[in-house]
Amino acid sequence: MVEGIVHRYRCGVAWRDLPERFGPWQTVWKRHARFSRDGTWDKVLAAVIASADAAGDVEWAVSVDSTVNRAHQHATNLPRAEISAGVSANYMKQILGPCTEPPDHGIGRSRGGLSTKVHHAVDGRGRPLSILIGAGQAGDAPACLPLLAGIRVARPGPGRPRTRPTALLADRAYSSKTIRAHLRSRGITAVIPEPRDQQGHRAHRGSRGGRPVNYDRELYKKRNVVEGSFALLKQ
Repeated sequence: MVEGIVHRYRCGVAWRDLPERFGPWQTVWKRHARFSRDGTWDKVLAAVIASADAAGDVEWAVSVDSTVNRAHQHATNLPRAEISAGVSANYMKQILGPCTEPPDHGIGRSRGGLSTKVHHAVDGRGRPLSILIGAGQAGDAPACLPLLAGIRVARPGPGRPRTRPTALLADRAYSSKTIRAHLRSRGITAVIPEPRDQQGHRAHRGSRGGRPVNYDRELYKKRNVVEGSFALLKQ
């Protein structure tokens, strides 16, 4: 059954085109749908990441970024629903953008049409640590802190899960006072370059603008693991 699910996503075929050696395609699809709904796949991924961390195989210099996926018009043929009760509307608008999809959907409108943005945090080897889905037109920076809050790697035996990276590698889109202050408060090294406009504003203010932003340029080169992770997922 698991091999059938992997085959389907690996080859990009329709469920009904699964080879007969995997059994009835309806059975494979139903099991996959059930595991998706009840969180089984999330538990499997969490167990695998925890095992890797226990073996010292997780690199805690975490890279974050986002990628946009075009959404086919058939992806939005469900009835519209207002944001679920009990969830802050302002929070969901900040993360998902101004759309009326349910909070577990992430379809928005931009110049390219209907699109979804995948926000991803990976370790130094490209392993997925946290994923958020948002609307395609939403910015990267507002999703950064919720993305970091989603990092929870269980430890073997008793003890709280690990949630704090040693460093955060991100591009200029994540350069904000809020993000940098949050990282300082948690003792996380910010490896984030400063955009030219922010450099100009700081220089214009003189001594009131604060010190220039400094970051580890050699460590920043390792940020490409998140790009490789996106390429692997999209393949």
